Amino acid sequence: MKPIKIITFIAFIASASSIISGLILDISYAQKLVGFGVVGLFLVVFPLFSYYRWKGKDLRDYMLTKENLDKMKANQKENKI
Repeated sequence: MKPIKIITFIAFIASASSIISGLILDISYAQKLVGFGVVGLFLVVFPLFSYYRWKGKDLRDYMLTKENLDKMKANQKENKI
């Protein structure tokens, strides 16, 4: 396994367990546990996952440019959608 994948998985498990324990446990700082879990998901896990999945791909292939729109129109005409 790649190190970035392991780090992302560990951060996800930590965030998810923080959210779950904050919802289940009846302690004074339960809301903070849920909050830190959500912040961990959105500020740590999601960017790491996005970086891991998009690394090495060309972003221009996923943008709506004139060339890509023309390719989509041509593809629709060929497939008669």
